[in-house]
Amino acid sequence: MNSPTNTRDQIVALAQTLIQTQGSNGFSYRDLAARIGIKTSSIHYHFPQKEDLLLAAVEDYHQRWHVAIRGIDRQLPADEQLRQYIAMQHSACRDSGSVCLAGALAADVGSLPPAVCEALQAFYRSNEDWLEGLLRQGQDDHALRCPKDAKAGGRALFAAIQGSLLAARLFHNEARTQDVVAGMVNDLVRQLPTVHPAGQPAVQPAPTP
Repeated sequence: MNSPTNTRDQIVALAQTLIQTQGSNGFSYRDLAARIGIKTSSIHYHFPQKEDLLLAAVEDYHQRWHVAIRGIDRQLPADEQLRQYIAMQHSACRDSGSVCLAGALAADVGSLPPAVCEALQAFYRSNEDWLEGLLRQGQDDHALRCPKDAKAGGRALFAAIQGSLLAARLFHNEARTQDVVAGMVNDLVRQLPTVHPAGQPAVQPAPTP
């Protein structure tokens, strides 16, 4: 993500970082103001209530993910698209010890206003729908084993990714995400026959990201 160029964008970017590392209830406007070097009144000017800030954070996060996902070449085989998607999810959280912003907020759903919950649901659905479409494409190009219910398969994939990120942070063990990712890819990628140099067919395991 590019560095924020104005106060509003700085507030949103810092709020996203704190949500991903501390949760929506783990910081205040005073915390934001101290870190950015502005007065709390400046934050209230842009976001009168914390609900307004949380909504802006989710919508901005969703928009950036939408752009990132659209950057995956749909002409690639479905298995390669899946690896790229998972790699994006993983790299977005790996270095900062954070989790997906939507996953962090979903854990606080009981204290979130309806507008923020609806924005979160929209983020989840867009990812689930993209994964559903990917599974269907994988069935058509014979790159993935598509479950009978592709919609449920997309939801299961996204839930597994989200859960693995949470577990990795909880145990301070990045391998937990990698293990889940490798297992998902191996389960989904078709193991196609290859040929040994001697001319005998064999089956090679699917590569892991």
